[in-house]
Amino acid sequence: MRSRYSAFVVRDAAYLLRTWHSTTRPPGLDFDPGITWTGLDVLGATDGSAFHQEGTVEFRAHYRVGGEADSQHELSRFAREDGQWVYLDAVG
Repeated sequence: MRSRYSAFVVRDAAYLLRTWHSTTRPPGLDFDPGITWTGLDVLGATDGSAFHQEGTVEFRAHYRVGGEADSQHELSRFAREDGQWVYLDAVG
C-alpha cells in the first residue's frame, strides 16, 4: 500500500499499472495536476501473510486541491498474482 501511495505522489503510472491485478487494471491512468498528496495513514490490514491469497488494507490518504485539505478513505483488496501482491479493487 505504501509503495502505491508513493507512486501516486510521484505520478508513476507504470508502477501503479504493474501493481494492479490483471482482471481490474485500467488501460491507463490520468493524474489530476491540481492534487498534491500530503500523507498516508494505514488504519488496518487483514490477511496479508505468506499463507494468504487475498487481504485488505484500510487507509486514509491526505491531499490538497485548490488550497483545501481533504482525504480519501478506502478499504482496498489485494490479491496474489504470479506470486506478487497486487491491488485488486476497493471494497464498497
